[in-house]
Amino acid sequence: MTWTTRPRSEVSGLPAVVAGQGVDVLMLHGVGLCADAWTPQIDALARHGYGVVAPDMPGHGGSDAAPGADLSDYVRPLAAALEGPVVVIGHSMGAMIALALAEVAPDKVLGVVAMNAIFQRSPEAAAAVQARASALDGASLPDPEPTLHRWFGEADTPARRACGAWLRGVHPAAYKSAYTIFASEDGPSPELLATLDCPALFVTGAEEPNSTPAMSEAMARHAPKGSAMVIDGAAHMLPMTHDTVISDILCGFAARCLP
Repeated sequence: MTWTTRPRSEVSGLPAVVAGQGVDVLMLHGVGLCADAWTPQIDALARHGYGVVAPDMPGHGGSDAAPGADLSDYVRPLAAALEGPVVVIGHSMGAMIALALAEVAPDKVLGVVAMNAIFQRSPEAAAAVQARASALDGASLPDPEPTLHRWFGEADTPARRACGAWLRGVHPAAYKSAYTIFASEDGPSPELLATLDCPALFVTGAEEPNSTPAMSEAMARHAPKGSAMVIDGAAHMLPMTHDTVISDILCGFAARCLP
């Protein structure tokens, strides 16, 4: 599998990769990445007849929008752009945004997938991610190799190279803003999860040290229609390292939620 820069369309003022007809599925990427990270899943969902929109986060990919100051700044434009019922799928920080969208626009979210989502970090994990955020100056980008090592190990793969290019190309101020928000958040509250009235799927990797299986399983227990899946041999970058498995999971989930 290779990841290339796909053409963007404007969707309610947001640059986005668009496939299929209409908007059945909204896909949200994580910090430092872009919509192209979803390439295999976009193609799979479109082949199954779904219309897919995958926007770029502000300052990422094709977006030159100003970075947000808190999570709501990333949620509001998406909520305003939703014109009809959709399934929302998010990865990492995108999962935070997806769950927040399900809270603020329950009439428009038919189902939500939170992939590699965090929930109630341990004090040690919180301190580590906050230290990484504090080291960012907003004028330059950090060396991506430690991040790539956490995500992929040392293997030189197309997925690792693609992520490296995205991490080196994101706007430094946008990266600092998004990562600082990601580091300061502790995931959805139990109260938010308990109010979800739609199917909610929490997916992570068995080898994920930060968005752990225990986190996904706990979130699923709090959500009335929640379920969890843990992918063996996987870590943080599930959509890229286990693209076929994740594509099948997402197509199946969409079929459950969409009329």
